[in-house]
Amino acid sequence: MLVEAGATRLLVDAGLPLVTLRRQLARAELTVKPNAIIVTHAHGDHCRHAAELSEHYQAPLFVSEATRRSVRLGGRRAPQVFGSRAPFSVGELTVTAMSVPHDAPQVSLRFEHAGQAAALATDLGEVPPGLLEHFAGCDTVLIESNHDHEMLWAGPYPYHLKRRVSGGHGHLSNAQTHGLLRSLDRGVRTVVLMHLSQTNNTPELARASAAEALCDHPATLLVASQFGVTAVGDAPAPPPQLELFPR
Repeated sequence: MLVEAGATRLLVDAGLPLVTLRRQLARAELTVKPNAIIVTHAHGDHCRHAAELSEHYQAPLFVSEATRRSVRLGGRRAPQVFGSRAPFSVGELTVTAMSVPHDAPQVSLRFEHAGQAAALATDLGEVPPGLLEHFAGCDTVLIESNHDHEMLWAGPYPYHLKRRVSGGHGHLSNAQTHGLLRSLDRGVRTVVLMHLSQTNNTPELARASAAEALCDHPATLLVASQFGVTAVGDAPAPPPQLELFPR
């Protein structure tokens, strides 16, 4: 995810190699030179190319202490370590991290700039105490809605993987996200559903569940595609049907 505020650009996670990232962002008509990179957790699809991107863009790399201990990121730049609940600055952005339950130490991130705020929470197996407080005052909330419970358990995943995904350190189901959204701060203007499984969910199911939870809420509901670009806030709309990730 690319977060832009004022003159600051922040890249969240680094699972794509540089050549792929540059090609796909160019197709999205975006020119990116991030001021910093934040890695949320130590799974390869979130951190595998962190050192490569940090060195290419000469951008500092930020990780939690738990992530620093969990994975060898490599590269010549020592990462900067942030703590949970302790705000830190990246250019014009203020970032606050909150630990959330996953099978690698994971954080939800809150971004603030000029009186506006947005929060991102994906890769978490349950809604922890304090997450709604973490979202309070946000204009935009980007939240995981990974799987439909029935599709997961009727689907092709092996039993151990079904247990992992549905467990307390796995991923949020549509129903769990529904429960969270029912209590969402009414000041939130945009909700974006993230990290939908291709195998165990559909955009239609995730949207229907979230829309029901938000039936009396004024927020606009968006569903992010794995193969497209979703522009939120004042970002320019990208070309339609763009594939951000190669199939």
